[in-house]
Amino acid sequence: YTIGANLAGLPAASIPCGFVDENGRQLPVGLQIIGPHFAEARLLNVAHQYQRLTSWHTRVPPGYE
Repeated sequence: YTIGANLAGLPAASIPCGFVDENGRQLPVGLQIIGPHFAEARLLNVAHQYQRLTSWHTRVPPGYE
């Protein structure tokens, strides 16, 4: 579901934000953030701040090491 932002010409980023248990398997979940037109710098800053405050980008689900 990430194509909508591209079609609208909006800046967007998908960043890791957790895992979901699906039939006994841990699958990664992404958080999509979308910004207004010409707000790429603000969007990247939000993604960077989220990365600094969390450790989701360093985690790997069991079985994918």
